[in-house]
Amino acid sequence: MSAKTPKPLSFEAAVAALEQVVADMESGKLSLEDSLAAYQRGAELLAQCRSRLDDAQQQVQILEEGVLKNFNDIAKAGDA
Repeated sequence: MSAKTPKPLSFEAAVAALEQVVADMESGKLSLEDSLAAYQRGAELLAQCRSRLDDAQQQVQILEEGVLKNFNDIAKAGDA
């Protein structure tokens, strides 16, 4: 049987899961093995969040360059 790749979490769910991993690690109740696994999971979640934020930043940049205009610039042009 082949292992299925789990569907990526939404950004909000990934942040919540990352917060839980941090809380679990900070509790001091994890064994060394569990701490290592939690750290690895946290690193994966962090990478996923960063990737989603990078994607969102690129989308905003594209919108700003192609569609969105600074409101103050539009207001000044209308006054002229």
